[in-house]
Amino acid sequence: MIERYTKEEMGKIWAEFNEWDTLKQVEILSSEAQSKLGLVPEEAAKDIREKAKFSVDRIHEIEAETHHDIAAFVSNLSENVGESGKYIHLGLTSTDVKDTAMGYMLKQASDILIKDLEAFREVLRRRAVEFKYTPMIGRTHGIHAEATTFGLKLCVWLAETDRNIERMKHAKKAIAVGKISGAVGTYADIDPFVEQYVCEKLGIEPAPISTQTLQRDRHAEFVSTLAVIASSIDKFATEIRHLQRTEVREAEEYFSPKQKGSSIMPHKRNPITCERMCGLARVIRGNSQAALEDVALWHERDISHSSVERVILPDSTIALDYMLQTFTNVMDRLIVYPDKMLKDLNLTGGLIYSPILLNTLVEKGAVREQAYRWVQRNAMKRWLEGEDFLENLKKDEDVANFMTTEEIESCFDVNKMLRHVDTIFARFGL
Repeated sequence: MIERYTKEEMGKIWAEFNEWDTLKQVEILSSEAQSKLGLVPEEAAKDIREKAKFSVDRIHEIEAETHHDIAAFVSNLSENVGESGKYIHLGLTSTDVKDTAMGYMLKQASDILIKDLEAFREVLRRRAVEFKYTPMIGRTHGIHAEATTFGLKLCVWLAETDRNIERMKHAKKAIAVGKISGAVGTYADIDPFVEQYVCEKLGIEPAPISTQTLQRDRHAEFVSTLAVIASSIDKFATEIRHLQRTEVREAEEYFSPKQKGSSIMPHKRNPITCERMCGLARVIRGNSQAALEDVALWHERDISHSSVERVILPDSTIALDYMLQTFTNVMDRLIVYPDKMLKDLNLTGGLIYSPILLNTLVEKGAVREQAYRWVQRNAMKRWLEGEDFLENLKKDEDVANFMTTEEIESCFDVNKMLRHVDTIFARFGL
């Protein structure tokens, strides 16, 4: 079983103490920057760094009176620092601190999600190679179409995961941003140097322009990217749910010896983890809609986005972190049944070879529309009456005018459909 990669790191990012601690770092760095400008005594900046402490309970106590969380936080820091506390939050507005801290926290969350995705990719690569040549039926509209391999199916997921890694990196760049530009973004009460200094120390970029807030198209892009990634997991999990159906059973989730699938039916082996993935994807997609609603704020700032983000940002990042780690384990331990895949591939009695027959007839000189009808009428006899497709083709005079019995039989070869597997795998360096 794959170890959890983050050791609950994502949850720690959003723990209340850590959030206040990150805000504290912004306040400390801001005081340091202003000391370099000569606006805060160096000794005061040193005091702030060494003595700035907070108590979550005390913040809540003060907030019960002020009804302003950041103001309560600043008051708590100041009372612990003493005389130099008067320089804390100098020239800052609350969102300078809040949005900059959030940009740093979302950068950390992004790093975890990228690591999750990369670990997932490695499992997909390994299992794709494992089943590179394992033939199975490809289904379009849920109906048997042509042969593929289970390895190729996993390569489709691999390519999508590669795109999701790039999406996540782009989203990280969009969200790993801070702003310390004052009440309406004009730096009326703060020197732009402070913003540059603080952001550089935190490893994030200063926004080229802001109002009192960072613009929420950034956050909408971020959460929407999480929703796209969650939807990919939803898609992969849905496929496994289909493959695990009793009538199909070509693959299934690992089922431990002591696991129970039902409280009343001892025989049950349900795809519960994949179903959980599909459910959580719905939550994150819903959160992306909420993030889009946050883009429109009144004038230079309102607070309608704040309550939303307190829910959707922790919930979405934690949920996706859980989904990626959990589904990586599903894929790592997925039970695959190649014999059943082959049996299902042959379920239609060779109907899946109709494209090869059609193309061969055309190559032999038949008119394509006529050749299509010849093959189709024999296929329908199999579909509707259960007759032998191959034997009927051999007896069909129209087909016999262009193909010998040996040529017809040679079309019923799954390897002809899979001759380019190596070419596709080579695109992934596999």
